[in-house]
Amino acid sequence: MPALERSGRRPGEQEQSRPLPDLRTTWLAAAAWAGGLCGLRAPEPVVAVSALVLVALLLLALLGRGPARSPARAAAVLMVAVVLVGGWARTTSATHGPVAELAAQRAWVEAELVVTSDPRPVAGRFGEQVLVRGTVREVAGGGRHWQVRSPVVVVADPDWREVALGSTVSLSGRLQPAEGDVAALLRPRAGPPSTVAEPDVWWRAASVVRAGIRRAVEPRPEDQRVLVPSLVVGDDAGLDPGLADDFRTTGLTHLLAVSGTNLTLMVGFLLVAGRWLGVRGRGRYVLAAVGIVGFVLLARTEPSVVRAATMGSIALLAFTSNGRDRGIRTLGAAVVVLLMWDPTLAVTAGFALSVLATAGILLLAPGWRDAARRWLPPRVAEAVAVPAAAQLACTPVVAALSGEVSLVAVLANVLVAPAVAPATVLGLLGGLCAVVWPALGQWVAWPAALSVGWVISVARWGAGLPVPAVTWGTSLFALALLTGLCVLGAILTPRLLARPVPTLLLCLAVLLAVVVPRPIRGWPPPGWLLVACDVGQGDALVVRSGPGSAVVVDAGPEPAAADRCLDRLGVREVSLLVLTHYHQDHVGGLSGVLDGRRVAQVWASPLADPPEGAAEVARTLGAAGLQALPAPYLEIHQVGAASVQPVWPGPGLPLVVADGDGANDASVVLLVEVDGVRLLLTGDIEPPAQAGLGRAVAGLRVDVLKVPHHGSRAQDMEFLTSLGARVALVPVGEDNGYGHPAPELLAALTERGTRVLRTDTSGDLAVVQVDSGLGVASLE
Repeated sequence: MPALERSGRRPGEQEQSRPLPDLRTTWLAAAAWAGGLCGLRAPEPVVAVSALVLVALLLLALLGRGPARSPARAAAVLMVAVVLVGGWARTTSATHGPVAELAAQRAWVEAELVVTSDPRPVAGRFGEQVLVRGTVREVAGGGRHWQVRSPVVVVADPDWREVALGSTVSLSGRLQPAEGDVAALLRPRAGPPSTVAEPDVWWRAASVVRAGIRRAVEPRPEDQRVLVPSLVVGDDAGLDPGLADDFRTTGLTHLLAVSGTNLTLMVGFLLVAGRWLGVRGRGRYVLAAVGIVGFVLLARTEPSVVRAATMGSIALLAFTSNGRDRGIRTLGAAVVVLLMWDPTLAVTAGFALSVLATAGILLLAPGWRDAARRWLPPRVAEAVAVPAAAQLACTPVVAALSGEVSLVAVLANVLVAPAVAPATVLGLLGGLCAVVWPALGQWVAWPAALSVGWVISVARWGAGLPVPAVTWGTSLFALALLTGLCVLGAILTPRLLARPVPTLLLCLAVLLAVVVPRPIRGWPPPGWLLVACDVGQGDALVVRSGPGSAVVVDAGPEPAAADRCLDRLGVREVSLLVLTHYHQDHVGGLSGVLDGRRVAQVWASPLADPPEGAAEVARTLGAAGLQALPAPYLEIHQVGAASVQPVWPGPGLPLVVADGDGANDASVVLLVEVDGVRLLLTGDIEPPAQAGLGRAVAGLRVDVLKVPHHGSRAQDMEFLTSLGARVALVPVGEDNGYGHPAPELLAALTERGTRVLRTDTSGDLAVVQVDSGLGVASLE
């Protein structure tokens, strides 16, 4: 983030009253934004009435007499009208036209499209899929042919991974209806598309540099290999979902995507280098323009990138004289221009956050910095004021998206600030060098990777604190209340920052709230036997084995959630850790289980699949002086109060069952008995393995069933319902994209008298021994 315009006042001097900034373009931006929202989301009658009102105002401004006549007002009304009509036209074009009509018929078509995004691999129900955005230029179907310009999303097989941005391809496939800003989903036939035209030379050059950045950090640890390209050009392919959650919790998500900070740092470095080389006067403007264009090409010309480049350019104005007021005026004008260019930005969260953060820095940070400079060194005052102002301005929108208010965001941003510049600039320089000399590029990018390592450490540390964020409602009243509190905070903060004692006391109070775990009344419940931790889309199960000790089965997808669940249960010693298989949603949180706890022994699946997951587990355990042993088939082990017996897989049972998934079907299945209650913990075994297990343990009856594979549709209903479980627990993530848990599975278990509970709706779930039998308590 650039340095703010200096006030010219020394610390301790009486603060000069600042003139109010010129907010005319700000009000115009707000009107244009409202017009975009109306055009995109309002019913057509409302859009029509709004358009008529704008036409009337435009005519009055042009043809009226006296004060009513105003060319400037007419221009402002015209801009708002353009955004409103543009938004309506975008919505209409996405739901009408040949491509949308063919999609409604789910027609097979021949199409030619221009690729407008990099291919993005995603996990699908039946294996990896690749998402590519493109613009259809020609489409033929139903015996007709059209020339169009319709945005679509291509959902293809892995053969599309190498399709180049900017290329023109031809394909045949089926169109399907879509929601949002695209006309259709296009599912092509298997195989790669036919390339009609290669990308332009600038796209090819940008791809070479992006590949160079990845090559420059190739020898570094996996998280650093992913984060350096993400920080430099927004290339986050392969990002660990658990790490992304940590960044979200600590308010560092802006570092995972292209933001104005990226452009500010890169262009700022370019201008400094230009000064060393003797570039002066207008040459600096040319150099800055070249840097901005190069940045957009490297990071791709998607709306989010153009928005980030615009906000970064505005932030550069803070280097100039009267930068604050010029920046505010330019911000308003930029919002209007961006909305006229792409009205869909009006409903984009990233756009709102970017505008609010920039506005917070321009409007709030200078006054906060000047107040803090009365008792803090200028650099420290600025380092605190900038992220604090940006965070406060964005808080209502962040809360609306996540349902949380971060308590560690400001501190985390202050801690990572010194590392962002070297990571960004040296990452880019390393990539450029790697294009011609990979060894030199790796040497140049080495400090960038170390800087990113520090950023990762801060994110994981902050997310692992007992209370990194507080839950906040997303209702209209809750968000209005939060907005009011933020406005009050913006007004009172300068007065607070000018007084060191109240400021330090408040910081101490927030610090204590973050680091001191809050006692949860009634948790864990007395007599608990098993807890299914709410760790999102993953498994983490805890069986009580004694006071402060437990058997832990799987670790969920990310460390912080697993660590917090065990902290809430007061688990200080893990008597036995079982990793059922090596998928990320079961082992990604391993370091959180190990953090600050003694682990006596570790069992794991005998099948090291996927290999990268098994290797990462081995590294994590090795760093803690531990080693995973294959779960001893059918051997009964007494672990404190719990009796644990692995019942799948075994020497006489296939690890890869026909038509099944190797890693899932090799999940360790445990039969556990604690205080006379029998638990069957099933990992992610699928129907073939479930049928095999049913034959191996014929007639088995249990009290509690951990439903396999998060309640997916792929289940052997006969086996699961034959167990006679009184309680079934489904560890599953809220709003997951897999349709888990399947309604038919829940219905089948419920019909047999099984009480089914889910972590996505109830939070942590505890099975409790009560006088009347089994009970279940939830944290929420």
